[in-house]
Amino acid sequence: MSWVKNKMPEQAPSERRKNFSEVALGYQEDIAKAEAARCLQCKTAPCRQGCPVEIDIPVFIKHIKEGNFDQAIDEIRTKNNLPAVCGRVCPQEDQCEKFCVVGKKGEPVGIGRLERFAADFSRNSQEKKMQEMTTDFLGKVAVIGAGPAGLTAAGDLARIGYKVTVFEALHAPGGVLMYGIPEFRLPKDIVKSEINALRQLGVEIVVNAIIGKTFTIEELLDEEGYDAVFIGTGAGLPHFMDIPGENLNGVYSANEFLTRVNLMKAYQFPKAGTPVHRGAKVAVVGAGNVAMDSARTALRLGAGTVYIVYRRSEDEMPARHEELEHAKEEGVEFRLLTNPVRILGDDRGWVSGLECIKMELGEPDASGRRKPIPVADSAFLLDVDTVIMAIGQGPNPLVQHTTPGLNVDKRGNIMADEYGSTSKEGVFAGGDIVTGAATVILAMGAGKKAAVSIHDYVQNKKKQ
Repeated sequence: MSWVKNKMPEQAPSERRKNFSEVALGYQEDIAKAEAARCLQCKTAPCRQGCPVEIDIPVFIKHIKEGNFDQAIDEIRTKNNLPAVCGRVCPQEDQCEKFCVVGKKGEPVGIGRLERFAADFSRNSQEKKMQEMTTDFLGKVAVIGAGPAGLTAAGDLARIGYKVTVFEALHAPGGVLMYGIPEFRLPKDIVKSEINALRQLGVEIVVNAIIGKTFTIEELLDEEGYDAVFIGTGAGLPHFMDIPGENLNGVYSANEFLTRVNLMKAYQFPKAGTPVHRGAKVAVVGAGNVAMDSARTALRLGAGTVYIVYRRSEDEMPARHEELEHAKEEGVEFRLLTNPVRILGDDRGWVSGLECIKMELGEPDASGRRKPIPVADSAFLLDVDTVIMAIGQGPNPLVQHTTPGLNVDKRGNIMADEYGSTSKEGVFAGGDIVTGAATVILAMGAGKKAAVSIHDYVQNKKKQ
């Protein structure tokens, strides 16, 4: 048995930085079988404890090893409504693969790559299995937000037997999968395919519906006849540094920048109707996955120089190792232990530079990472014409402000227990709107737990 993962085929860095096509090309059948054969089929299956949606990992991998690809995806879909998405963007290295026994002596089994393979094989297969839809519903549930948490809750509830309507504020469902993660990491046709599979389960999706404006939560419960509501509105309100110059032309939040490019197809302008400022020298402030996505997107839009500006060192970066390495390969430059203090502008109001200071690391702070400390008299200027702020995001307050009795914490996140129950009867919540910005798979796990809670709540209420 090989102790090394089978290599993922990829576009060459010199080519991929010029296009928006997917970077990772996926396993072929022979490579997938060879990777699946690395699995030891452990009886205790420790890998399962790292999966927020509780996929029976050894079972689906065994199916792939034996060439039973349809059975593999059927097994995955008993737990996961978005397998092609998870196989691409979930941080398996910190979840299922982290617990893989093979990884104790070598590289862990490529669980995420195999999940992607099974999902892609099914999508490309000529045979499409149609799910039987019930007309005898157990109840009626509204889901607010068509992101990972909402779509997962909707799919699980539909399978149980509920009539589910998803209300999405934007013009396309998918949430961060559509507006946040770039095409070269997650092709939008794949997201659409996964969402269409949910529609085949009977899930209705209503777009351009802003809850708090179109309907309030109370109207959904009291006037529209919904037995329960799940809130999965995510974390879409961008954070800024509150430094001089943030109102200049050429300053973006990562949310706006990526939404313009991904959801509104600005990279195809003027074929698409939404423009985007194509900077020649771009600074991206932050070092998470969103920062890497922004930097790599700026390169593909034609920037000659793209900097990641981060106040800590590489060891403290929250981005996935894979995303960090891809950014380096594509030519993104890193300005570490560097903190912006002012954005400079020209006489036309456009960005002309980014003033920064050097930092050094002190003792760990509350996050467990070493605290950055300014270095005296270390100011310098980065020559840039565009600045993208990718330092996190928080909850949009609209739903909370229009829902009396719904408790929120000091950050404005909805307060919910581990099962998704909130302070308001019949209202459940999960994902980034509860935890703050996290990962796709954790949001999906929250959606699954909430679906179970909603089912219990509705059925118990009907017995009363």
